[in-house]
Amino acid sequence: MEANILVGGPKQFWPANFEQLATKHAQDFIWVGADQGAVALCELGISPNLAIGDFDSASSRDQFLVQVRAQKIIAARSEKDYTDTQLAVLMTEKYFPRVDKINIYGATGGRLDHLLANIFLVLGPEFEHLATKVRLFDCQNSVSFYLPGEYQLLKEAQMTYLAFIPLTAVKDLSLFNTKYRLAKAKFNRPISLASNEFMEEKAHFAFSEGVVCVIQSRD
Repeated sequence: MEANILVGGPKQFWPANFEQLATKHAQDFIWVGADQGAVALCELGISPNLAIGDFDSASSRDQFLVQVRAQKIIAARSEKDYTDTQLAVLMTEKYFPRVDKINIYGATGGRLDHLLANIFLVLGPEFEHLATKVRLFDCQNSVSFYLPGEYQLLKEAQMTYLAFIPLTAVKDLSLFNTKYRLAKAKFNRPISLASNEFMEEKAHFAFSEGVVCVIQSRD
């Protein structure tokens, strides 16, 4: 089972097919809207399974729309310990424990502090066990997260570049079947190993300690 979370980032950063995906396949996913993301889902004609946020910036019309369409609303204080995205992920796990993929949209563009909070989300102790379930998507990138192990990556359509980003200290990072390879490299701090590429339709990588973010992207 997959859950799609829409948060309040600028619509111009949504994947090109997002509205079609949302409306054509609405019944195939759990839908969660975080604050303005919940409003946007309702405007697309989707009834969110969960709507989460303080909605303090929403108009009376938008608040009414969410109240009418959302199946469940979780009110959050404007001053809280979690961002809207973090809260949406936690509540998705709580109410839909069978979900094995959590796709997040609207998490990029606009404020850089929000972007960094969304990238670093999986580092929190309450989120780390969800790391391999979480993916972020926008119009140019897909972002996934990995815990120690060995993995196979499939090249996504229209994506050109491949980046490996240690978010923590990482040991024994090895990259296979990529344009630029590594053999058991060690990194003591976060770093972006950017602009790598697939040499075939599949690539492999492995590491023994830490958290690694992988981004497939295009210009």
